[in-house]
Amino acid sequence: VQLQASGGGLVQPGGSLRLSCTASGSINNINAMNWYRQAPGEQRELVATISSGGNIKYGNSVKGRFTLSRDIDKNTLYLQMNSLKPEDTAVYYCNFILGLRPYWGQGTLVTVSS
Repeated sequence: VQLQASGGGLVQPGGSLRLSCTASGSINNINAMNWYRQAPGEQRELVATISSGGNIKYGNSVKGRFTLSRDIDKNTLYLQMNSLKPEDTAVYYCNFILGLRPYWGQGTLVTVSS
């Protein structure tokens, strides 16, 4: 299974972006689908997660601004990011937990700057 993340870019503060992460091939036994991010000099942090049952949780810093969704038929996870702030600048990574095994996408850079 390979994950391909896309949708990053440069956006002004207050703007929006939508990230996508698509898994190649058929995927089974999904335990969780996640977005993480890592800013320069910082540890990777969990941005949002959706469980196999559809339960969604967000990191405190993005609550009310980011929306996680998925299209199981398309093997795709989305992250709609609104009201972006400079502190959202980071490389965003998608992560699928299939069974007990984690799979990671290559990362997509989001830069929020005027």
